[in-house]
Amino acid sequence: MRCPFCGSEDTQVKDSRSAEDGNAIRRRRQCNSCAARFTTFERVQLRELTVVKKAGRRVPFDRDKMMRSVNIAMQKRPVSADQIEQMLSGIVRRLESMGELEVSSDVIGAAIMEGLANLDSVAYVRYASVYKDFKETKDFEAFIGDEKLDGAE
Repeated sequence: MRCPFCGSEDTQVKDSRSAEDGNAIRRRRQCNSCAARFTTFERVQLRELTVVKKAGRRVPFDRDKMMRSVNIAMQKRPVSADQIEQMLSGIVRRLESMGELEVSSDVIGAAIMEGLANLDSVAYVRYASVYKDFKETKDFEAFIGDEKLDGAE
């Protein structure tokens, strides 16, 4: 495993634990070159998914990209990292179990929206503002007016 700080491949596992209800292994590592510590996760991957973008371009599915976008929506929200991890793992399992090798970005976005709606209404609206490409404040008003956000707190 390459160190994200200095790029050295000389790293050592210091601790391993089960994570995500046994669906992943969390490894705490230390770089032998710069002494930095970092965490990695090892997960089962059922199949290699390809994302079909709106313009038709195909790219490999990237769970980390999905995690980054959700984390942006979740900034300063009272939701634990474990809750976010569980939501993302559920979405990935659902996508992998669909049986398709190619998944449209719309299907992924809708799954994330559904997960966020059940987790935190503010993060749901934040994500929707990017996913649905809001241009003006009236887009927010229309979206919130159309949605029932009462139970997502």
